[in-house]
Amino acid sequence: MDDAELVRRRLRTVGLGGPLDASTPAEVVGWFGAVQSQDYHPAKWGVAQRLGGAVTDPDLDRAFAGGELLRTHVLRPTWHFVTPADIRWLLALTAPRVHALNAYYYRQCELDDALLRRTAGLVADAVAGGNHLTRAEVAAVLERHGIVATGIRLGYILGFAELEQVVCSGPLRGKQHTYALLDERAPAAAPLDRDDALARLVRRFFTSHGPATAKDLSWWSSLTLADLATGLAAAGDALESIDVDGVTYWSAAGAADTVVDETAVHLLQAYDEYLVGYTESKRLLDLADVTAGARLDVANGVLLLGTQVAGRWRRTLKAREVVLDIGLYEPLRAAATPGLQAAADGYGAFVGRPATVVASRL
Repeated sequence: MDDAELVRRRLRTVGLGGPLDASTPAEVVGWFGAVQSQDYHPAKWGVAQRLGGAVTDPDLDRAFAGGELLRTHVLRPTWHFVTPADIRWLLALTAPRVHALNAYYYRQCELDDALLRRTAGLVADAVAGGNHLTRAEVAAVLERHGIVATGIRLGYILGFAELEQVVCSGPLRGKQHTYALLDERAPAAAPLDRDDALARLVRRFFTSHGPATAKDLSWWSSLTLADLATGLAAAGDALESIDVDGVTYWSAAGAADTVVDETAVHLLQAYDEYLVGYTESKRLLDLADVTAGARLDVANGVLLLGTQVAGRWRRTLKAREVVLDIGLYEPLRAAATPGLQAAADGYGAFVGRPATVVASRL
């Protein structure tokens, strides 16, 4: 197997080279385990892409408001979409590592364990009973109790409460995000044995992101390579490995060779799982090194041609259309031009406006 086949298989497992066995946003997020979502609106598009045009932007907002998708800090010190079924075991597994990554900032913000636990209790009381509060409203509650809660300090206070399974996302209030009591958004679940949780995480990642390496998963999950070795040993025959140029790649057992339409265009949000799920093997996305020395002046998203990075894109949402400014590293082949318009039309359907493409060289 060569690099090209590795990345063809990967495109399929992440739901871009063919449809996932999923019919709802929650099933897409559940396939991955967690989907990076610090940019809420682009992240919705990343979920919708895996559903083949079956859902729109308002559909994703409704799923989020209804708690079918939750948004919290898990895996790494950033937001992810997770499902109610997965949020608790994932947090139990990865929160200690995220706390360790945050420890320096806790100290910088003068947040010791006692104060963090006090603030978490105050926030829990404030949002109980469906009293979903915005970030500013949470800050006001804390300040009434004599606790400074502004800027980055407030962010780490709330992040601690998320990691401790106290709060998670509530529904949007207009354009503002709110916090909700996790107990009211996700049912209590029996805790998993740590080795069982590691095995579940390892299976989930390599099934949805493979072929990928243990170092890729270590980046994605914040867990150590020693932890992941335990998970791989416990995963049994659900996974298989292959060595390519001295690097071991893992994927679901029985994965078949994949045919990819090399003229297909995909407009990915900047933090799509196809992009951010990898470190050691991220080079597979740019085998021709077309991005070297490129001027990245179109920075809101990444354009794929087949399996490979080929450009950048951003949107301008207008009353009667959405304009997509496309920056290409190299001119598209004539055969790929219809694919670019098809991708733009797919995005237009998602936001409910016809799409106009404006393409240029980077």
